[in-house]
Amino acid sequence: MTTTESKLIREARRGSLQAFNDLVLSYQDLVYSVSYRIMGEPASAADVCQETFLTAYQKLETYRGGSFKSWLLRIATNTCYDLLRYHQRRPTTSLEELTGADYADDVPLPSPAETPEQAVQRAELNGAIQACISALNADQRMALVLCDVQAYSYQEIAELAEASLGTVKSRISRARQAVRACLQSSWELLPAAYRQVSDD
Repeated sequence: MTTTESKLIREARRGSLQAFNDLVLSYQDLVYSVSYRIMGEPASAADVCQETFLTAYQKLETYRGGSFKSWLLRIATNTCYDLLRYHQRRPTTSLEELTGADYADDVPLPSPAETPEQAVQRAELNGAIQACISALNADQRMALVLCDVQAYSYQEIAELAEASLGTVKSRISRARQAVRACLQSSWELLPAAYRQVSDD
C-alpha cells in the first residue's frame, strides 16, 4: 500500500468524502472489470460496482489494515455472489445451449496492428469466452476470473473466497475444463496456439 493510499484511507475513515472519492477513482476500473467478468453483462457489473463502494464506505471502520485492494475485492465478490443467487431464480443458459450463439454484437474498432477481420474475430472470441464463463456456477466463475483474468494467486483467491486452497484449486481446474468444453462450439475462433490447451 502506498503512503498516499494510507493517507486517503485515514482521511476517509475520519469522514472525508473527497478522500473516499479518490479511492473510488483508483479502484473503480478494477472493481468493474472483475464484476463484469463474473456477472457477464454491463448493467449487473455497474450495479455491483456501485453497491461495492457504497458498502465499503459504510463499513470503512471495519477495515483493519493489510491490502485495501483485497478488502475491496472481497466486498465486490460477495456482492456478486448475492446478485448471482438472486438471478438463480431466473432461467440460466447451459453450456450446451451456447452453441451457435451470436457473440459479435459489439465489434470494437480495429487497432492499426490488426485488420478489420481480425478485430471481428477478436470480438467474437472475447464474447464466446465471456459466455462460457457466465455459464459456470458462481464459485467456479469467481475463482476462474480472479486467477486467469486478474492473475491472483491461489492463496489470494482462497483468502478472498474464504475457502481452502484445495477447494480453490479444484474450482479453477473444473472451471477451465468446463470453459474448454464450451469453447469447442466456437473452436474456429480460437488462435491455433490455444486449440489444444492442457491443464498440466
